[in-house]
Amino acid sequence: MHVAQPFQPNPRILEPYMYICMYVHAYVSIQKFNLFMVKNEKEMETKCDTKLLLVTANVGSLFEDPSRLQQIWLKEFLSKVSEIQPMFVGLHLQEVGGKTYEKSMEFVQEFIQSLCDSMTDYTFVRIYMDEDFKSAEHFTALGNMYFVHTDLQSLRVWNFLTHDWENNLNKTEDKHVYSGNIETIPTKDKSKFPQHFFPECKWSRKGFMRTRWEINGTAIDLVNIHLFHDASNLAACEEFPSVYCKTRRRALVHTLERFYLDDKNGTVPFFLFGDFNFRCDTEGVVKELTQNLTIHRVQSVKNENTKVHYRNITGNNVLTVGKKEFSHADHQLKFKEDWLKNFDRELEPLKDILIEYPITFVPSYPFEEDPEMPTDYMSTRCPSWCDRILMSPHVKDVLTEDWEQMNYQKRYNLIGEAVCMGDHKPVYLTVHLKPNKGLSIPSMCSIEVPESLKALVNEMLGDEILWMEQSHVEERLHSKSHYIAVKSIAFKDPIQDEGNAGECKGEIIENKPTLLKETTV
Repeated sequence: MHVAQPFQPNPRILEPYMYICMYVHAYVSIQKFNLFMVKNEKEMETKCDTKLLLVTANVGSLFEDPSRLQQIWLKEFLSKVSEIQPMFVGLHLQEVGGKTYEKSMEFVQEFIQSLCDSMTDYTFVRIYMDEDFKSAEHFTALGNMYFVHTDLQSLRVWNFLTHDWENNLNKTEDKHVYSGNIETIPTKDKSKFPQHFFPECKWSRKGFMRTRWEINGTAIDLVNIHLFHDASNLAACEEFPSVYCKTRRRALVHTLERFYLDDKNGTVPFFLFGDFNFRCDTEGVVKELTQNLTIHRVQSVKNENTKVHYRNITGNNVLTVGKKEFSHADHQLKFKEDWLKNFDRELEPLKDILIEYPITFVPSYPFEEDPEMPTDYMSTRCPSWCDRILMSPHVKDVLTEDWEQMNYQKRYNLIGEAVCMGDHKPVYLTVHLKPNKGLSIPSMCSIEVPESLKALVNEMLGDEILWMEQSHVEERLHSKSHYIAVKSIAFKDPIQDEGNAGECKGEIIENKPTLLKETTV
């Protein structure tokens, strides 16, 4: 009987296959390991990043009617903090105390105390309140408030006097409120815009205040800013960019230039959030709204009351524009439509210098200040996105967010959409900050001045009107007239001598009337 013999493979034939199988097995194992490491690295990065909540709010009207508005405002703000659960909160306020600061100081103190008492999980607090309203030279009415969660691992604040980080901060229960005259506080950098930037050279509360933080090893600047408003809708309608837009741009470029040329403190990625007073292209908006309408100008004895009515074929007013009136027949719906976003153009020349998440919310100003009308706009100005949170392009390097896939509506939006928050709705941004992305001494890693910023400065200096405004001015008495001699300034010397450059005395000679117009708006 034949018995089957077990198969005996030839080792020489199987040997190559064995090596192939071993190679495939090793390759698969390596790929699995790599996927595990990538996943683990992402998980670790997610665990170590820091969630920030940044908020800007013009609170002027809040202190004009604190009994009705303050508690509503605080409730909405605290609700947003509770919803997002950030580790670090940066709250930038403008027009703190309202128009009559000396009468509102007690309400400001109540506001600060209420916030501090409510945010119990945030044991490290730094508050900078510019309250010295008697100092025309320094007063900005800006308030920078920072709240740090007790679980944040590492935190340092920059000293702009010693140009170095302060010692590790005690986060257990460390609350400091700097108020009144804060000019000597070294952990903030504050400046009012030079006097010759202001309408009629009369100082108002416009300027910036900067702080620098190292959060879990990553350094960032947080800058509060308040720029000039539109004094007259009629003047804003004349052209784009309007004379007001040019003034705002000039102050903004002045501020950015100052940061980039600050050799002693260096430059780090920054968030710039405040009331920019950016307005829509009013000339373009009016053209868009008045197609096929007829214009009727009503000129009163006083130019203050001049109005322009745009009427339809039946003679009904569709749009009325006055110095402080901007009223449309469908005012509450028309300016909440998407078309208006096409006229938000003030940032166009700065798109390579300042970046912003896409805006998905309605204009933040000017809302009614009546709690019974929380979503209605006042008919005083064309609704615009005045309140913004902007960033330097290098901020992208220190954030974990994928800019292409973010849900912007949940990250960058208004606070208190359905309630009265004053004439400005606060705007918030939430982001995640990567750890250990900054050097210990910022001056060692300074960012060079962007070429586009240099071009903007040169453009302003090249423009005859703005060039003359940005010059050292001397007065010469000749007959009964004052003549102005102008000396140009080099780009490398951006900080003006406020003592001389801001005097604006004397009369303007007749062959330069545009200089007066540009400097008095």
